[in-house]
Amino acid sequence: MFSSEVIRMIGFGLLETLYMTLVSTALAYGIGMPVGVALVVTEGSSSPFMRGINSVLGILVNLLRSVPFLILLVALIPFTRLVVGTSIGSTATIVPLVIASAPFVARLVESSIKEVDRGVIEAAQCMGASMTKVIYKVMLPEAKPSLIVGSAIAVTTILSYSAMAGFVGGGGLGDIAIRYGYYRYQDDIMIITVALLVVVVQILQEVGMKLAKIGDRRIN
Repeated sequence: MFSSEVIRMIGFGLLETLYMTLVSTALAYGIGMPVGVALVVTEGSSSPFMRGINSVLGILVNLLRSVPFLILLVALIPFTRLVVGTSIGSTATIVPLVIASAPFVARLVESSIKEVDRGVIEAAQCMGASMTKVIYKVMLPEAKPSLIVGSAIAVTTILSYSAMAGFVGGGGLGDIAIRYGYYRYQDDIMIITVALLVVVVQILQEVGMKLAKIGDRRIN
């Protein structure tokens, strides 16, 4: 059905998609995790300074989340070129992917931590635990199953973003689907790329859910 050249192209596109998705997810969590924790810790604080930080972070997160990814992708082209030297290719796509997904990750982390029983946190504070210890010894461990589920949601969302980046030569399966399936009307290539994206999403979701069950002490 496909020549060896097309098969190699699709295989390379799959690797590019995984590269963009996984690296962007890791970097987005590197930014979004601290922001999400900060949103929880500063919320309802008696300190005006802390409340100010919460307001600023909340506004920034909401602003970035409200911009459609394709518009953000185009708007960030000069910044992407400044950071990596080009605005085309899988590495260049990581820059807008991280900026677009970090606020989403921050909200996922915030939501997960808020699910932790408040009594557990208060008990740790009553025993004299510092805020740092409360975060690392109580909040994050207790929220681990929810955080893992959130990471599965985040990685599949970022995967869909990476496919959209194909409109500006972002590389990966999305770029192949647009160049060959959309512009050249090669429906067979379009179908196989979409099918591969669906399979990757399902695998990532299943892995995430299984890891969440393994890490849930309430089940074990």
